[in-house]
Amino acid sequence: MLDRRLPPDDASGDGAPEHQPGYTAEDVEDALVDGDRTVTGSPIRSALRNRQFRIVYVGSILSNTGNWMQNVVMAAFAYNLTGSAGYVGLVTFAQLGPQLLFSLVGGALADTFDRRKVIVVMAVWQMAFSVVLAVLAGRDDPSRVGLLIAVFLVGSGHALQNPTFASLLPNLVPRRDLSGAIALNSANMNVSRIIGPAIGGLLYAGVGAQWVFLLNAVTYVFIIVAMLRIRVPRLHRGSDEATGLRRVLEGFAVVRRDPVIRRAVATVTLFSFFSLTFLTQMPVIAEENFAIPAKSTAYGVLYAVFGVGALAGALSIGSVFANRPMERVLRWSLAGFAVFLAAYGLVRAAPLAYPIGLVLGFFYFAAVTSLSTLLQHRLDDRVRGRVLAVWMMAFGGTVPIGGLVAGWVVERTDVTVIVMVGAVVAAFLVWFADLRDPADRERATALS
Repeated sequence: MLDRRLPPDDASGDGAPEHQPGYTAEDVEDALVDGDRTVTGSPIRSALRNRQFRIVYVGSILSNTGNWMQNVVMAAFAYNLTGSAGYVGLVTFAQLGPQLLFSLVGGALADTFDRRKVIVVMAVWQMAFSVVLAVLAGRDDPSRVGLLIAVFLVGSGHALQNPTFASLLPNLVPRRDLSGAIALNSANMNVSRIIGPAIGGLLYAGVGAQWVFLLNAVTYVFIIVAMLRIRVPRLHRGSDEATGLRRVLEGFAVVRRDPVIRRAVATVTLFSFFSLTFLTQMPVIAEENFAIPAKSTAYGVLYAVFGVGALAGALSIGSVFANRPMERVLRWSLAGFAVFLAAYGLVRAAPLAYPIGLVLGFFYFAAVTSLSTLLQHRLDDRVRGRVLAVWMMAFGGTVPIGGLVAGWVVERTDVTVIVMVGAVVAAFLVWFADLRDPADRERATALS
C-alpha cells in the first residue's frame, strides 16, 4: 500500500502555495474528481479569483488555440501538398509520436525541476520550430522531409512540456479552489479545440498555411509570459526516491502494481491505437466521404463541430452524470462512441456529417473524461507527473502509430475500413473497460 499522505503546507490567498499543499493525496484526488464532476459557477468563480491560476489559464487557452490551429491545418496542408493518406499519417506521427518517445522524460522533469522553467524552455523550443515550419510552408515546393522534421521537433517540445503543465495545477490554487480549476482546465482544452480549427480553417483558406504556423509561434508568448509572472513551490525530493532511469520508469511500476490503473491504461491504449485513427485521416474522410475540400472553411467548421461535441461531453461528466458511477458512464460512453463512429464511416452526405460528428465528439470526450477521472482517483500525488506521462504515452503517443498503420491501410483499401475497425474495437472496450476495484468486482460476481 502506498503512503497516501503529502507533506504539510498552506496556500497563500493569491493561489501561490509557499510549499507543497497541506493536504492528503486523497484530498487532491477528491478535488480532481470533483473538478470533473462539478461544473458550477461558484467553484469556477472561486478558482478565477486566484491570480496565479487566472494568469496561467488565460495564457494556456491562447497558446492551446494556436496549437490546435496548427495541428488541424498541418494535416490538411499535408494532404493538399501530396494527395497521400500515407503522408498525412506520417505528419500525424511526427506531431504526436514524440508523446510516445519523450513523455516519460517529461514526467521525470515535472517531478524534479522548477516546473515554470521547464515550461518556458519547451515553449521557446516550440516557438522556434513553428517559425521554421512557417518558412518551409511558404516555399513554392516545400521539402516533405523538412516539414516532417520541423513538425517532429515541435511535437517533441510539446511532449516534454505536457506532464509538467499537468502537474502544475495543484500549485496554483489552494485546495478549496482546486475543483473549479480542474473544471476550467478541462473546458480550456475543449474550447481551444473548437476555436483553433475554426480560425485555422479560415486562415488556411484565406492566407495560406505559413501564416497559420507563424501565428501559432506568436501564441507561445502568452504561456511564456504567464510562467514568468507566477511563482510555484520548490520541489522537495526525499532521500529514498529513485534516481536516474529508475525515476523515469517509476510510472510504469505504479501501472504494473495497480490493477485498475493497469486496465485504464490498457483501455486508453487500445482506444487510441484503433478507434482514434479517424482523427488522423480527417482530411481524407472529409474529401472522399463527405465531398468537403480539406482546404475550405467547411472543413474547419466540420472539425470545430466535433470540438463542440467534445466540450459538451466533458461538461456532461461534471453535470448530467455527476452523481452516476464513473465506471458505468465510461462503458455507456464507449457504446455511444462505437455506434456514432460507425455512422460517421457509413454516411456520405455532408449535411449529415455535421450532426453525427457533433454527437461523436460528445461520446468521445465523455469516454476520455470519465476514464481520466477514474485514473486520477487512484493516483498518489508524489508520482502523479510520472504516471500521467504513461497516460499521455498511451493516449496521445499511440495515436500516431495507429495513424501510420491507418494511412497504409487507406492507401490499399478505403478510408471507411479504418473507421469501421475503430467502431468494432470501441464496442469491444465496452466489455473490457471494467474499472471497478477488484474487490467490488469479486463481490458483484459472488452476488450474481
